[in-house]
This record gives sequence, C-alpha cells and structure tokens, in this order.
Amino acid sequence: MTYQPPFDITPAILNQVSLISEKIGELQFRESQLSPQLRKTNKIKTITGTLQIEGNTLTEAQVSAILDGKRVLGSARELAEVQGAIVAYEQLNQFEPVSIEALLKAHSLLMGDVLKNAGQFRSQSVGIHQGGQVIHVAPPAHQVSGLMADLLTWLKQSEHHPLISSSVFHYEFEFIHPFMDGNGRMGRLWQTLILSRWKPMFQFLPLESIIRDHQKAYYEALAQADSDANATAFITFMLDAILQTIDKNAPVNALVNAPVNIDGMKTTEAILALVVQNSHITRQEMANKIGKDIRTIGRAIKQLQEQGRLKRVESDKTGHWDLGL
Repeated sequence: MTYQPPFDITPAILNQVSLISEKIGELQFRESQLSPQLRKTNKIKTITGTLQIEGNTLTEAQVSAILDGKRVLGSARELAEVQGAIVAYEQLNQFEPVSIEALLKAHSLLMGDVLKNAGQFRSQSVGIHQGGQVIHVAPPAHQVSGLMADLLTWLKQSEHHPLISSSVFHYEFEFIHPFMDGNGRMGRLWQTLILSRWKPMFQFLPLESIIRDHQKAYYEALAQADSDANATAFITFMLDAILQTIDKNAPVNALVNAPVNIDGMKTTEAILALVVQNSHITRQEMANKIGKDIRTIGRAIKQLQEQGRLKRVESDKTGHWDLGL
C-alpha cells in the first residue's frame, strides 16, 4: 500500500470503537426482521437530514409525501435533490465501496437532475466558502482522478476497523472535493455504504439526521482536520455521531417483534407484516392468517418480488423470506 491518509488511533477512538461494537451487539436484530414502516421512517430521516445539511428546506413530512408519489410544493432544485437522494439510497447496497465506477454512478443518480456534469469528476478548481471567507481550497482538478484512485485503493487494502476506515474515507473525500457539487451528501452516503458492508443495519440507521442535528460541530471537525492535516478530529466526531445514532434508535429492537394487526391490510402489505414476524412462514400459513386462497398469495408474492420488496433465500422447504429496501 503506497498512499496512507494521515490520522492517529487514540485511546479515545479505540474506546469509541469498542463501545459502538458492544452496543450493536446488544441490539441483536436481523436485517430481515426490521419493520418495513421503520425502514421507511429512517430512510426519510436520512434523506431529509443529509439534504438539510446542504440547505434544502423540505421537511420530513414533505420527503415522505414525495416518497409516496404525492405532489409537494417546493423549488424545482429541492424537489430534484430529494428524488435523486431517494434513488441513490434505494440502490445503496448495489454499489461497490471501492469502485470508482460505482462512485460515479452514485453521484449521477444523486445529482443527475441538479448538476449538468453529474457522475463526472470536476474539471476546474473549487474552494469552500463560509461567511464570505474561503475556508478550504481543494486540490487542483487535474489531481482529482489520481487522488480518488489512491483513496479507494487505500480503502480496499485497509486493515483498520470499518468504523475508522469509513470515517477516514469521509474526511479525505471532503478534502479532495472531487465533484463540482454534491460532495457532502456523497461523503455521507459512502460512509453509510462502507458501514453497511460491516453491519447491514447501518442501511436503516439515520446517521445523516444526527449529523444534521450537530451540523456546526460537523463542519468544525472537518476544519480542525484540515488545520491539523490529520483526520483524527473528524474520526472522533463521526464515532460520537454513530454512538448517538445507535442510542437514539436502540428502541427499534423492542419494535421488531411487536404484534402486528393485519386486519384491513392489502394482501401485499399483510404478507410483509407476517414476514417481519416470521421469516420462515410458509405460503399456506400466509393464506390461513390473511384469509386468502393460495393462488392469491402467490400472485401477491410475485408482485412483491418484482418490486424488489421481497425475495426468497434458498429453497421453499428449507429457506426463508427476506425483505427488500
């Protein structure tokens, strides 16, 4: 490995990593058991949070309405930003964290209706302004491709804990500022992606909303890392944000196995609710509980599978159901 981002592993960082790992272990829930409604709620929090950091004024209620296909009043740019974020986060688990091609595709999805050259590295110099002052001058455009290749190679070869390597990547990405716009939301998206490859539950924990709640400290940590020429301060901030996210969402564990009343539900939604309770439920058991014949259940399952909301893992006899995003 040639390129080594500068950072230090302090006792505080080691303690944070240990505590996060312990808390995640305590949650003890499987991705496939997580309530579809809770997934949707946290997705809304994630999208709203990451966009509000960048100045988008749409609320969680408005983002929820957009996600449901409803019309919402707002500027064309803000609405396009929400649509782009929805698509990017829905396809999160399809991206390879160490692939430049995947990174460019994600940026294209995220910013496609907002930025003319979405999905392409910038071709001109950029600086970050705050309060009328330039607080960061990004590396020259001709260096961006090489710097990103080095960073992704480091990420691929890194033996550091994903909690650390994802935070280092996030900081280095913001330092390089590879795109003309959308760098902040891409850095946060990619850290979530890296963390979700370690623990899939990170797809459904609204880390971005916690960062939004501590936006001033987020920017201060980035600035401190710039000043130190070392990512340690930013790693410390991000690990604390992750801890807060886990603590705030710990009650999710109690909701996973809560009884679900399927009376009045559409057949497809009732099936999803039953799968949340028992991923090994059979089609006949679904039919008995919902009060539909087996052919109706089969058609509903096919519809859910075509929508990517339900899939069968392994055989009908020994496998189980898994929920899509």
